[in-house]
Amino acid sequence: QVQLVESGGGLVQPGGSLRIYCAASGFTFASNGMTWVRQAPGKGLEWVSQISPGSYSTWYSDSVKGRFTISRDDAKNTLYLQMNSLKTEDTAVYYCARGYCTGAGCTTRGQGTQVTVSS
Repeated sequence: QVQLVESGGGLVQPGGSLRIYCAASGFTFASNGMTWVRQAPGKGLEWVSQISPGSYSTWYSDSVKGRFTISRDDAKNTLYLQMNSLKTEDTAVYYCARGYCTGAGCTTRGQGTQVTVSS
């Protein structure tokens, strides 16, 4: 069965960096586009970024463009999100999802990893 396990979250100061991970199994990872979404306290799921199979194309929300970088290692079945210049408004639970999806449409996703940006 499809399994997505996020890790790497934590507490970081504003302006800091963090890299989060998503280990995938149960499907042909290399053949799938992948998505990161996040959910801030009291808010709905927000689309963050996507990457195509083979890493040919990447997309970012306006709120993270220029600060976050999505990447993948198909040999390791792992998806990454490098987050730089973090802001307090980036505080959220971050989820990876299989395929291309937005917000609540990302039903095949992991359990999430908490990222807290605070001084």
